[in-house]
Amino acid sequence: MTTTHESRAQVDIRRSYQRFHTQIDWLDSHHCFSFSNHYDPRNTHHGLLLVSNDDVVKPNSGFRTHPHRDMEIVTWVLDGELEHKDSEGNVGIIYPGLAQRMSAGTGILHSEMNPHNNKDVHFIQMWVPPDTERIVPGYQQLDINKELAKGGLVPIASGRGHSAAITIKQKNAVLWGGRLQPGVSVQVPDAPFVHLFIAKGSADLEGAGVLQSGDAARFTAAGARRLIADAQTGAEVLIWETNQDFPS
Repeated sequence: MTTTHESRAQVDIRRSYQRFHTQIDWLDSHHCFSFSNHYDPRNTHHGLLLVSNDDVVKPNSGFRTHPHRDMEIVTWVLDGELEHKDSEGNVGIIYPGLAQRMSAGTGILHSEMNPHNNKDVHFIQMWVPPDTERIVPGYQQLDINKELAKGGLVPIASGRGHSAAITIKQKNAVLWGGRLQPGVSVQVPDAPFVHLFIAKGSADLEGAGVLQSGDAARFTAAGARRLIADAQTGAEVLIWETNQDFPS
């Protein structure tokens, strides 16, 4: 962990191998925070980010119909395709660069399946609470590949009205993403709580060193930091900025 001169400001580095791990016949999943049967009272969230699961699902399998309530769920596919179906009648295929948001609201049933018979699907699923509970369930998807191709960080999911992002019902949260070319430098947002996740490749974080695929950095009032994508591999990154902590 690296710490700035301010007593509360810190950057907490969490390595890939430190994540909780669930492995069954059809699923290989790593959890940044307590999830399902994995529980650590010291690791339940960062800011408003409650779940960040790194899932690989085998062909012709997946998460069969199950319920959710009062949660904003964002799914981001890294490789392969994921088929979504829900009780509101929404059906969609999520592929790399297609941002998807499901607002569980008063209650929704959905399934997430790998529709292919010869290829795994690898995706990150992230949950934040809504700022208003008991809303009508909703669904949105948006292809942002053209925005990502421009370089730098792009809003993927936003509660603040970013036009190029899917909308989440949480005004205190934004998810940024970037497919950073080798050697490219970006500035990590300055917010009370920031969660930086390296989805692919590796990058050097100012003041903390190299982060590899699966590593995360949790910023608490740490200010803006430079992030430089590896000169050989580049990096795909997902960065949540939230303006408040989840109530304990």
